[in-house]
Amino acid sequence: MTVEKYILAIVTTNPKKALGSTAIFVCDNKEEMEHKAANLEAILDGIAHELSDDLYIIVKH
Repeated sequence: MTVEKYILAIVTTNPKKALGSTAIFVCDNKEEMEHKAANLEAILDGIAHELSDDLYIIVKH
């Protein structure tokens, strides 16, 4: 069995919404969060998904 889909990172402005064992990046504002999510998407070869106004996940499909 191989894992094909997983969360690479969480990017948020609200650390209370980001619990877990994956990498969590806490940002000061929405602009920083969007910039960091876009960079991580490229660096990690993943896809950024905005789950709410203060939370992105970077996933591998």
